[in-house]
Amino acid sequence: MTDTVSFGYEDIAPEEKTSRVGGVFTSVASSYDLMNDAMSGGMHRLWKDRFVRRVQPRESETILDMAGGTGDIAFRLAKSGASVTVADINPAMLDVGIERAAKRGIDGLVWSEANAETLQFPDRFFDAYTIAFGIRNVTDIPKALREAHRVLKRGGRFFCLEFSTTLWPGFAEIYDTYSHRIVPKVGKLLAHDEDSYRYLIESIRRFPDMPTFERMIGEAGFIRTKVEPMLGGLVAIHSGWKI
Repeated sequence: MTDTVSFGYEDIAPEEKTSRVGGVFTSVASSYDLMNDAMSGGMHRLWKDRFVRRVQPRESETILDMAGGTGDIAFRLAKSGASVTVADINPAMLDVGIERAAKRGIDGLVWSEANAETLQFPDRFFDAYTIAFGIRNVTDIPKALREAHRVLKRGGRFFCLEFSTTLWPGFAEIYDTYSHRIVPKVGKLLAHDEDSYRYLIESIRRFPDMPTFERMIGEAGFIRTKVEPMLGGLVAIHSGWKI
């Protein structure tokens, strides 16, 4: 760990980031779907469908969906018959997910308050580990990746869906203007929270680029690492295997 970590465009002490990120997600928990729609133009639903298809969940598998509090990924995974544990550091996000599951009549999910950097699960416990739009909010990303590797069985697979930086000329500038100028205003108008939305956009800009993050996954012990960019890298699916 370095002496400071990023919180949006700020550099702050590592011990401060966890609590500040917690405050952001407590604030936006009730409007999380709205937030994702604002940040992606509603396309996050298609990205998540594609992500789960890449995971290829199977009946009787055990899967850990980290930072998955509202259940978006877990609900998709559970359709396969897999045993899914939804873990999130933020209890407000878990509360939203539990309520959403009840409304949809989805039973059988395990809900667990957990820190991605210090998981309480035993070694070699899960067949797959998923994390969608959550890794950039972790204080110590390399530590979280090592924990993901630890809790996976041999032959287990790691999948991460995260915003990145699009390489498409022209589109990058358009999205940059949209995200910085419009998304926080949408947050203020619809969720009465401009600052949290501004942080979430800034956190995307500070996240490592695709080759750097792929290298970090490899350094955590994963092999056959792969990155699948969408919209030129605006969002990407990263994956790796444990042997």
